[in-house]
Amino acid sequence: MQAVLPLIEHYFEGLSSQQLGQFEAMPHLYTEWNARINVVSRQDLEHLAERHILHSLSLAAYADFVPGTRLLDVGTGGGFPGIPLAIMFPECEWVLVDSIGKKIQVVQAVAEALGLTNVTALNQRAETVKGTFDFVVTRAVARLATLYPWVQHKIHNTQRNTIENGILALKGGDLAEEIAELTAIMAKGKRLPAHCIERHPLHEAFPLPFFETKQLVYVKRHCL
Repeated sequence: MQAVLPLIEHYFEGLSSQQLGQFEAMPHLYTEWNARINVVSRQDLEHLAERHILHSLSLAAYADFVPGTRLLDVGTGGGFPGIPLAIMFPECEWVLVDSIGKKIQVVQAVAEALGLTNVTALNQRAETVKGTFDFVVTRAVARLATLYPWVQHKIHNTQRNTIENGILALKGGDLAEEIAELTAIMAKGKRLPAHCIERHPLHEAFPLPFFETKQLVYVKRHCL
């Protein structure tokens, strides 16, 4: 299994000893839980550091969330991207939601073992979650046009970060058709305001083979 700390420390400086310890503990915890409840494929478990932890943290290369930011991780699965990001941003509030109870069981257990007091894990569908958030984050959960109606009313107007509130979705592959599909639904026959949707190739910040086709799609709140 890949070593976590050399990879994390290469791309992110200034992490505390507590954060480094939490990242270091993750592979053991997921190996242990995955033997009981399958939340990560066996092949990916061998590459947990790069394909799950670092991939989740790639959001932090584009958004530096200020303390008090409230974020909703939709379809978190076993806790990605929410748990690595909750370690990276301990003063933010993270609500991790998934409709599959067994996966949320793993999320709760891992968060507790890591001492993450800023994580709430909910066994719910995204559209039933109460409250509003600064950002919705996702990782390969659903097509953007499917995700959009689930979360379009869950992002509030209060601005506290340097980037506008919105949706931050980690995606892979050719997204042209998916973006066009989302744009059509958002526009509802009208012209969208400029710069509503941004795409950031992750390979620019993380020049590793795994990231060659990975992108961050950012949908701004004023367009929702």
